Amino acid sequence: MEQIYDLIIIGSGPAGLGAAIYAKRAELKTLVIEREMMSGGQVLTTYEVDNYAGLPGIGGFDLGMKFREHADKLGVEFAKDTVQKIESAESADASGKEEEQELLTAAEAGAERPPVIYQVVCKKETRLARAVIIASGAHHRKLEILGEAEFTGKGVSYCATCDGAFFRKKTTAVIGGGDGALEDAIFLARLCEKVYVIHRRDEFRGAKSLQKRLMELPNVEILWDTVPEEIVGTDKVETLRILNKKTGEKNDLAVDGVFVAVGITPNSEIFRGSVEMDPAGYIAAGEDGRTNVPGIFAAGDVRTKALRQIVTAVADGANCVASVEAYLNGQN
Repeated sequence: MEQIYDLIIIGSGPAGLGAAIYAKRAELKTLVIEREMMSGGQVLTTYEVDNYAGLPGIGGFDLGMKFREHADKLGVEFAKDTVQKIESAESADASGKEEEQELLTAAEAGAERPPVIYQVVCKKETRLARAVIIASGAHHRKLEILGEAEFTGKGVSYCATCDGAFFRKKTTAVIGGGDGALEDAIFLARLCEKVYVIHRRDEFRGAKSLQKRLMELPNVEILWDTVPEEIVGTDKVETLRILNKKTGEKNDLAVDGVFVAVGITPNSEIFRGSVEMDPAGYIAAGEDGRTNVPGIFAAGDVRTKALRQIVTAVADGANCVASVEAYLNGQN
């Protein structure tokens, strides 16, 4: 007879692994489903992490491996598979699934167990759980130019607050024109000798207050109507090749770092229609991880939140498990 997990966690980045560690300590029967070959999420591509408490200067890959090792040491169960959708066993097509219906009936008879059993439908296999944490993360939008992939972690970054300290007294470029780009440029201007802001239009989309602060900084130069064409270097970033769209003029900027801030996309599309999302596609969930659907929770970069950092992702995982425990105990 197919087993029912107390909790299935989708994704094994910092949020998913943080949740797994807390779930195991809470003695919840837990399964973590990860589609990639390795756990760790975006942190694996970060060259060095200098803002995770107690581990200054640790490599992103090493930190991701430490998270996974901790989960493994506790005996967390993992499955490599690709999640396709979540649905309640009651609403799923019952054809040929008499065994699952028997499981559902048994669960309903339980004194302190939630009546809804969720099916996590994956490419290889369908699993059953009483609660689900979505920790599928998000991905930074790419420039899709030459050199970007090659120098990611070697001067190309998607997080100024994560990596800015490595460019102290150096020259950097920020690509973008929204709030995120302006905030990154302001942050970097405190550390860097020079900051270029590369924007494809002749005005920013970001908040006027941020624009005002940026314009007042003496070490910031804004290049309007300009797009990046190529990132060049040997072992690390050395040059950013740019094109002015109005004049057609091309230039090479000598830079030590390129910060890409053209947006973030949550890995949430497969859950559309299953849980409530905001207009940008982030799952609507507060600090406790609760979504609008009882028994389904969201943690980390995939949920609505102000600060997306490793430490907040791990904290999300812990908060979600506390909410899961309350839910499983009937404390809605």
